[in-house]
Amino acid sequence: MSTQATPQPAADAALAGGLHYTRNFGIAAHIDAGKTTVSERVLYYTGKIYKMGEVHDGTATMDFLEDEQNRGITIQSAATTCPWTRHGNTYTMNLIDTPGHVDFTIEVERSLRVLDGAVAVFDGKEGVEAQSETVWRQADRYRVPRVCFINKMDKLGANFEFSFNSIGERLGANAIAVQIPIGHGHDLQGIIDLLEMKAFYFEAAEMGSKVEEREIPDDLKETAELWHHQMVEKAAELDDSLTEKYIEDEHSITADEIRAALRKGTLTLDCFPVFCGSALKYIGVQRLLDGVIDFLPSPIEVPEVQGTDPKDTDKKLSRPHDSSAPFSALVFKVVNDAHGDLTYTRIYSGTLEKGTRIVNPVNGKKENVSRIFQMHAKTRIAMEKAQAGDIVALIGLKSSVTGDTLCDGSDPIVLERMDFPDPVISMSIEPQSAGDQEKLGNALATINREDPSFRFSVNDETGETIIAGMGELHLDIVVTKLSRDLKIPVHVGKPRVSYRESISGTAEARGLHKKQSGGRGQFGDAILTVEPFTEEQAKEAELKFTDEIAFENKIVGGSIPKEYIPSVEYGVRQTAKSGVLAGYPVQNVKVTLIDGSYHEVDSSQVAFEMAGSLGFKEACKKAKPVLLEPIMKVVVTTPEEFLGNVTGDLSSRRGIIIGQEKRGNAIILTAEAPLSEMFGYATSLRGMSQGRANYSMEPADYREVPRNIAEQVIAGTQ
Repeated sequence: MSTQATPQPAADAALAGGLHYTRNFGIAAHIDAGKTTVSERVLYYTGKIYKMGEVHDGTATMDFLEDEQNRGITIQSAATTCPWTRHGNTYTMNLIDTPGHVDFTIEVERSLRVLDGAVAVFDGKEGVEAQSETVWRQADRYRVPRVCFINKMDKLGANFEFSFNSIGERLGANAIAVQIPIGHGHDLQGIIDLLEMKAFYFEAAEMGSKVEEREIPDDLKETAELWHHQMVEKAAELDDSLTEKYIEDEHSITADEIRAALRKGTLTLDCFPVFCGSALKYIGVQRLLDGVIDFLPSPIEVPEVQGTDPKDTDKKLSRPHDSSAPFSALVFKVVNDAHGDLTYTRIYSGTLEKGTRIVNPVNGKKENVSRIFQMHAKTRIAMEKAQAGDIVALIGLKSSVTGDTLCDGSDPIVLERMDFPDPVISMSIEPQSAGDQEKLGNALATINREDPSFRFSVNDETGETIIAGMGELHLDIVVTKLSRDLKIPVHVGKPRVSYRESISGTAEARGLHKKQSGGRGQFGDAILTVEPFTEEQAKEAELKFTDEIAFENKIVGGSIPKEYIPSVEYGVRQTAKSGVLAGYPVQNVKVTLIDGSYHEVDSSQVAFEMAGSLGFKEACKKAKPVLLEPIMKVVVTTPEEFLGNVTGDLSSRRGIIIGQEKRGNAIILTAEAPLSEMFGYATSLRGMSQGRANYSMEPADYREVPRNIAEQVIAGTQ
């Protein structure tokens, strides 16, 4: 039997028949697992494009930035909307392709925040890799249901069973295979659907758009039966009614019953269906799209979006996924454009028409929506209105940034914001021409609006501009953008590590700010204690852990009036940002205000801000302050003969080997090493392994710097 998977004609979102027929999903994975190639195939088979682009040719639709095409990597998430027909119904598929490189983890973070489901792509030879774990944890944090796609089954050394098992072993996920490959490596021919117990072959000459259904080959029947049995057993565990049926007669359970049980388990994150194929060789992508519809939720199947009342942050609110409810949306990305900022928005409830006036309850400003676009990578399709479940780009907004809420002014709500990682690396930057200084400042502010994981600041004493980001590649992309796209040639300094400060002991100090110089004076007096503190302790104590500092007021008897307490806290927090040892932010400290005094006439908010600042500084100096450095998790894959070179080099970089695993002819080393020792590591690794080893690196945590190195760092900041 032969079935023709004809590309669907481009369809308007309205054709999809409401929210039930909508899927908002993303494609996320480790770098080089093939996410963008999967996206290209999806666009082709859904009829959104009529010519497939390839990452290695620099022609991929979703990688439209010049840097993405030159480097063959995804740098920013790209959104598109396309149709797919399943069971006779046309579905609207809102797809976001995300980067795999750890330096652009913010793109994955903000995409997962607004998506209802995700496809986690794995390399058929490598299985779960370092960045796969990071992406998986991000999806766990936002409780995003997932299906898995083991890609690159055509790769030499691809092993489905190994990759499948790595999902359970490394991610602790209840993976359930719904497909297995027919062959692997150069012998990959197609896939076996374990639900239908049929074999599917994809015609390469027709770019996989012709799919042929056949009986399972004789030599794979026994293997398919084993996998099928495992799938039915795991599905029965997810549904009580199936459990009884399974005990009585496993073969009486139908494909639709298994599908329903797996869908139920996927939506509650109790299981993760696993598909396989090769996007590059056109194998398995259409069946994966069917899986997205079968197993991932529509917007009405995810919990109502939660938020708070802007006037009372303790009052919890929620919004139903309903186009007739009050309007609410979240800004998840801002892109600078010649015609005005494009503000990417996920609409959670209500309807938004172009020309509408809405409110940003975070800053209290009103915004005008002049135009609404459905996005296809960099192409725009104008819309008259958008409604609950849609992911669209808006034009006309002036004061809204990533993480902000947009809502109906008569029924406001503030949706939960996103977490943005702190930069781990910085460098100085200056324009080649002094006349470009103002242009540089404006350009950096624009880049920061687009990318909240990028920061910049100006050193008041030296006038030096410092840019900070998630890694060398991240800052390299920023510098390229400045010089090539914005025509601001710049000089850059050497990369520098973003250290942190903390304390290792407890101490008490008094901050007394007293000025008497004729007329009204200033008087603020605060006695503080400081102690080491963690986020977990803050949760237990129900204290806010803002910027990794907790503040508790234990004043009794009114020794400081209530209205001055926030000023003391403000003074503490401002001082914590600039540190007490070497000018780096202080973290993991609890500050307790225990006593103080005030003056009826001379006390003021400013005086108590100064008292808080002085008391905090003095207490930290007494509490054995320490310098902390970012430690990176480094995963190196190297041929066995270079193992000695690699481990020796890591040791010389203050690295500690924490794991070693043999995989085929390669050794996979997991180590932890200080970021300060890892600059230029890519070049060194290439040299010591004749270009045959590769690595990935991601932030692990902050740890105390050895005393001799700390002294050098502190001396360098004096």
